[in-house]
Order: sequence, then C-alpha cells, then structure tokens
Amino acid sequence: MKDYPGRVQTGLNNRENWWSDMPPRTGSGPRPGRWAILGIAFILPSFIPTAVELFSDGVTGEELVIAALMVAYGACYVLFPLSLSPSRRKTTYTFSVVMLLIGIALVFLHDNNPYILIYATAVLSFTLPAGWALILDGGALLLVLAVHLAIGKDDFGDLVATTSITAAMFFMANLVRAIRKLEAANREIATLAVADERERLARDLHDILGHSLTTITVKAGLARRILESGKDDPRALQEISDVENLTRSALSDIRATVSEYREVSLSAEVAGARAALRAAEIDADLPHAVDNVDPALQRTFGYVLREAVTNVLRHSGAKRVKVRLGKTWLEVEDDGDGGEVTAGNGLRGLTERLEAVGGTLTATAPSAGGWLVRAEVPESAVRSGARASLTEPAGGCA
Repeated sequence: MKDYPGRVQTGLNNRENWWSDMPPRTGSGPRPGRWAILGIAFILPSFIPTAVELFSDGVTGEELVIAALMVAYGACYVLFPLSLSPSRRKTTYTFSVVMLLIGIALVFLHDNNPYILIYATAVLSFTLPAGWALILDGGALLLVLAVHLAIGKDDFGDLVATTSITAAMFFMANLVRAIRKLEAANREIATLAVADERERLARDLHDILGHSLTTITVKAGLARRILESGKDDPRALQEISDVENLTRSALSDIRATVSEYREVSLSAEVAGARAALRAAEIDADLPHAVDNVDPALQRTFGYVLREAVTNVLRHSGAKRVKVRLGKTWLEVEDDGDGGEVTAGNGLRGLTERLEAVGGTLTATAPSAGGWLVRAEVPESAVRSGARASLTEPAGGCA
C-alpha cells in the first residue's frame, strides 16, 4: 500500500505496526485494583470447576502440581498490567512467554482441554507486538492441534472455539493500538495547530509593522530635516500628517491580522511603495496597474513587493528602484549596496509563501551592483488551483 506524507498508519497493512509495542495509554486508565477485580472475575468461572474436580477425590502429587500451575497462571493473568512498561520491555516479553508456557503445560496436564489457553493468548495479544503475538499464539495453538492429532482425538470443537476467541482478542488488541495512535496524532495536530497560528501571527505582524514602521521612520526623519532647515513648513506638516495616518492604518492592520480579516492587495502595495520611496527620496519606477498579474497571485505578490520595498528602505542605500510585473512573476531591483545575500526572517517567510502556491523566490546580487528579488510561480501551479492558506508557516521580513 502506498504511504502518503503525514498519513498516520494504524492498521496491520504497515510493516512497522506488526513489530511495534503497544502505544502508551493516553488517559489515566482504570483505578488501581480495578483490573485485579475484573481479572479474578474472568478466571473464577474456569478455575473453580477445575479445582473442585481436582480435589474431590483426594489429592495426588500430579494434582498438586496442576493446582500450583493454576495459581501461578491466574496470578499472571491478574498481574500482567504491571509488566507493561516501556522501560521494562524484556520483563514484558519474559512474562508473556512464561505465562504461555504455563498455559500449554496446563492444557496437556489437564485432559488436553485448550480452553485454559485463552487467558495466555489474550494477554500476549495485548502485551506483545502483533507479529510476536501471532507467532507465539499461533504456534501454541498449532502445537495443541498436533498433539490432538497424535493421540487420535477427533473432536476439535474446543480448539476451534479457542482459536476463534484468540483471533478476536488479537484484532481487539490491534484496534486498541489504532485508537491510541489516533489519539496521539490528534494531540500532535492540536499542538501543531497552535504553533502554526502563532507563526502566522508572528509573520504577519512582522510584515505589517516592519513596513509601516520603516515608512513612519523615513517620513518622520524627512519632517525633522525640513523643520531643522526652516524651509517648506507646509511639506513638513504634510509628512507629519502622513505619519499620523500611517500609525492609525498600522493599528487597524494589526487588529485585522489578529482577527484574520486582513487581505493584502497588490495595487494597494504598489501605491504604498510609491509613497514610501518618495518620502525616502528614492526614484521609483513602478507599474501603474496590476491587471496583468494573475488574480490568484496578487495577494502573494503583494507580500513580496511590501517586503522588498521595506528591505530597500532599511538596508540598501539605493537611489533608484524598479518594479516589473508579469502574469506569474514579479521583480524588484534596486541600485543599492548589494553585497552578500543572507536569508533573514523576511526571505524565509516569503519563500514559504511562494512555496504554498507552488512558486519560488530568488534573491541575488547582480554583477552591476544592487539587489534583485524575483518571485515566480509556474503556470501549471496556478492552473492547479494552489493557494496560500491564512495559516502559512512563519517567517516575516528580513
């Protein structure tokens, strides 16, 4: 059977499940002593008639041996949960094999009655990996069958019933294994969902605040320089007014992001980039429309443009920025300092966003200088309907 990434293999169609131990119990389990009471209740209906039969006509040495084995066998059945510990795996295996051997001995010492073997085969089904349980339980039943054939016994009804009950216990034990694995998978899914939401929030807040605060810093610095020069006070007031509007917009974006209602628009990001670059006195060569970009990619490309412009404002020292758009690609190039390209939080976050829609992000330093960021999504990925979810992996801006 083909395995798929992330699929929880719980059945016996997976080789690993045949040889893996019983998964640990997820809850607190039964109260102390409950199994002892249930175990004794299960054993007594079989043991009491046997004891009465053994001791009704006096006691022989053979009957004493059988009685001692029955006491040991019953104690193994009642106490077997104590052997179920991952740190005592050898003890569990030894305990199970010893109990099975005692059960086989009782079968042959007491009228070749295979019913007594049910307790051991059931315990092995729940304590050992499915592969070992099948081998040992099946081997024990085959041994009893061989002895019956050797002595000429022609009534196999008891053996068939014992085999049927053993098979039922075997599949019940594997059902318990599957349930415990699914419970563990559900706990892991819940943990990953919380982590994924934290990462989404961290990345989106980083994207929003990184761009907004950078633009606010640039505009506030420009207003300060104008005021210090004592010239063009109206422009300084305009820049301060823009700072006020940006802070309000950033606060609104943060609230919307926390509520998962905020959508990034490529056209709005182009307008925002134009205003931010103008305030930083950087010559911007930006497209006047984004209609040629596939609608399915405009949100993702909006994040790319926002991050790339933020990097220009923060790090590049550029004097000119050029943005080009295509149906399935976007390029942002500047003439700044360039240098070695290092993957910060922003590039990692954008890479994850592009991977979510089947695309790639490349950031290179051209030989002529500056920095070039290119996002591209194959048309086949666009046609397949790949979409970036609202809870993409975290990253943020560089």
